[in-house]
Amino acid sequence: MMARLKRRAWLSAGNLALGILLLWAGWHLFDWAVLQAVFLPDASACHALEGAGACWGVVAEKYRVIFFGRYPLEEQWRPLLAIFVMLGLLGASAIRRRRGRRLALLWASGLTVFLLLLKGGLFGLANVDTPRWGGLPLTLMLTVFGLGGAFPLAVLLALGRVGRWAALRALCTVFIEIVRGVPLVAVLFMAAFLFPLLMPKGWDIPSLLRVLVGIILFAGAYMAEVIRGGLLAVPKGQAEAAQSLGLSYWHVQLSVILPQALRKVLPALMNSAIALFKDTSLVIIVGLFELTGALGLAVDGDPKWRAFALDGYLFIAIIYWIGCFAMSRYSRALERTT
Repeated sequence: MMARLKRRAWLSAGNLALGILLLWAGWHLFDWAVLQAVFLPDASACHALEGAGACWGVVAEKYRVIFFGRYPLEEQWRPLLAIFVMLGLLGASAIRRRRGRRLALLWASGLTVFLLLLKGGLFGLANVDTPRWGGLPLTLMLTVFGLGGAFPLAVLLALGRVGRWAALRALCTVFIEIVRGVPLVAVLFMAAFLFPLLMPKGWDIPSLLRVLVGIILFAGAYMAEVIRGGLLAVPKGQAEAAQSLGLSYWHVQLSVILPQALRKVLPALMNSAIALFKDTSLVIIVGLFELTGALGLAVDGDPKWRAFALDGYLFIAIIYWIGCFAMSRYSRALERTT
């Protein structure tokens, strides 16, 4: 009894000490980030801080480049509207009563509007080539289109790897192991620079499209193994019971086994989605200026603000955290309702 009371006392003392430490750290962070910070685009005021506070003025000064990259200044209302369209689609997907055919139709029309706003060329909108796309719209596009293409590919690869046909199993296994054994940086380099060398003369596929295909293949290989784990976790009795009712092999897999498998691996799938959202920052190495790359584009060429790049990257980190946290909470909601 005395030993248990001593353990509780030590735990209480530890919790109290940890709470005090968190309060101390939280206060100093709040003081640095808010009370002592400069929010106006005043470089001289930021230099006068000498590290005592954050310089959010770099965001106030460079927000157009950060959010829209090299998109033409006079047309930046279009990527801004495209951001709201994409966020609206994501928000609609979180509403349970909107799932089904209406949601699919909403996504099809919304993505068409999103691409039309960015590309232009119709309805009086000026044409903007894909190399000038950047910032937050490019990050959202790579994430959403990457996941949209990777998920069905992952399902097909996983079903093929656990299927009956040996040739198909071998083909899916080879593809998955090769892609998973190569870092994403190498995949992006091959998509951006090596693939054009293999194309017939006169063929010109935009770099953004090649990079997107590389992201889809890479994410699809990783998600396929997650889904395969879910397929193997479903009891064999489920398939045997469905087959006893006269269902075909593929009908059993798609209608009975796959839904249960996806429900089991939902947290792992969302983890892959979050990882892909963050990995989109790697496209800077092939000359695409998404959110993090656009910040470097904004401050690297301006000596007045170059010293405050870290503050800008903290702002970018907050955006990524908000996106990742929202995806995590959406995953928890799906777990409760499926």
